[in-house]
Amino acid sequence: MKTLLAILVTVLAFSATHAQHFGKEINDEKAIEANALPAKMGDKSEMQAKVSGTVESVCQAKGCWMKVKLDNGETMRVMFKDYAFFVPKDIAGKTVVFEGEAQKKTVPVEHLQHYAKDAGQSKEEIAKITEPKDELTFIADGVIVK
Repeated sequence: MKTLLAILVTVLAFSATHAQHFGKEINDEKAIEANALPAKMGDKSEMQAKVSGTVESVCQAKGCWMKVKLDNGETMRVMFKDYAFFVPKDIAGKTVVFEGEAQKKTVPVEHLQHYAKDAGQSKEEIAKITEPKDELTFIADGVIVK
């Protein structure tokens, strides 16, 4: 029994100190800070990148998107390529590294309302969303949660 307990403690300690990978296997080498991405993109509407940042929130329905903090009080929505993987719903505040394509685009009202519903906002809050929004978004091939 003591051996089983020792193994369990070792496994839990090991998993707590190592990053979790989702989607394509990536590493954190040469990742730029999320804050630097808008300037790095300049006038480009799309750009391949590897980015590091702090998770602000996660889709509470499935973990099918996350928002990463930018330095101007804004966030960047990170979605996952081909809806092929999700991230844990409890990673707000954690550091992530993700690789894929950054995109500047106008998000339609119906998508913004859908995201608000996924985030657990009230019907009243969702009803207040009446205008499309220009956003920096990201389609990730792979994610590391540190």
